[in-house]
Amino acid sequence: MTQAIPDTMQAVTFSQPGGPDSLCISTLPVPRPAGGDVLVRVMAAGVNRPDIMQRQGLYPPPPGASPLLGLEVAGEVVATGPDVPADSFPAIGARVCALVNGGGYAQYCTVPAGQCLPWPAGFDAIHAAALPETFFTVWSNLFMTAGLKPGESVLVHGGTSGIGTTTIQLVRAMGGTVYATAGTDDKCTLCTTLGAAAAINYRTEDFPQRIKALTQGRGVDVILDMIGGAYLDGNLRSLATAGRLVIIALQGGAKADGVSLARIMTRRLVVTGSTLRPRSTAYKTAIARQLEERVWPLLAQRTIRPIIHATFPFARVADAHKLMENGTHMGKIMLDLQHLPIDMTGR
Repeated sequence: MTQAIPDTMQAVTFSQPGGPDSLCISTLPVPRPAGGDVLVRVMAAGVNRPDIMQRQGLYPPPPGASPLLGLEVAGEVVATGPDVPADSFPAIGARVCALVNGGGYAQYCTVPAGQCLPWPAGFDAIHAAALPETFFTVWSNLFMTAGLKPGESVLVHGGTSGIGTTTIQLVRAMGGTVYATAGTDDKCTLCTTLGAAAAINYRTEDFPQRIKALTQGRGVDVILDMIGGAYLDGNLRSLATAGRLVIIALQGGAKADGVSLARIMTRRLVVTGSTLRPRSTAYKTAIARQLEERVWPLLAQRTIRPIIHATFPFARVADAHKLMENGTHMGKIMLDLQHLPIDMTGR
């Protein structure tokens, strides 16, 4: 089943790895949904750190994924693949937000049907598109991998990133205590405004010492870390006995020298990590269904919300990447595709 769909679309491309100015808008064929997929007419897309790394040539897409940038979108389903039942969600005409495997920086994008979620009540395209990448990541790592329970405590680094702002709100909503690090006093203020029990300016304070003081020497139960090697020792010193460290990015390097492994043994710590993009459709579908059941009602009630820092027209995608790279943003950076003309002359 399909709506009227053009043969071509506008999409962001780059001919070789480079800086933000290597990005350009190209005309490409509209993809067609395979079995189990739906085709979404994209209204908005999120800009995320993996997009920057892919543009730089540091994060190639996994086998079978679209080579185009973009991991989260919101839009309207306009076609379904042969294995998607016509009477199931998402059907033709449904407005969805989705974690995609690539290809989100385009007017049309295919996505496995199970990775789609409905727009929460009252959301527009920009706010709906700001949800998938961070909410899938935070939920899967904190609640599925680390097994976070009500009453436990969390430290999240990069508290004003999309991951950080989502973590602060979700942990609070699920009955936990959350601490955050950030690089300026203004960013620390946003963290506490969103619900962090305390925010630590990592430029002026030693975060392990501050965590020790805040927790009366106990440490936190879980750390969600995007820094990697540069923070490994400090993270291990910040964990409570039987604490769990989950590493989801390596912005501070992939290696850590001079770290004592004895602390892991004597305090029974768990160190793990994950990357979401290569995981199976079945796993991502399982995340989506848990989010729909546990988190989407909180979004509809406005108990939690995505924090939008800036929205750029599609043609200014290079400016969106520059903002992401300079690190001054607080919250999500979004692309608006709602006003692009759709060329139906090919039909």
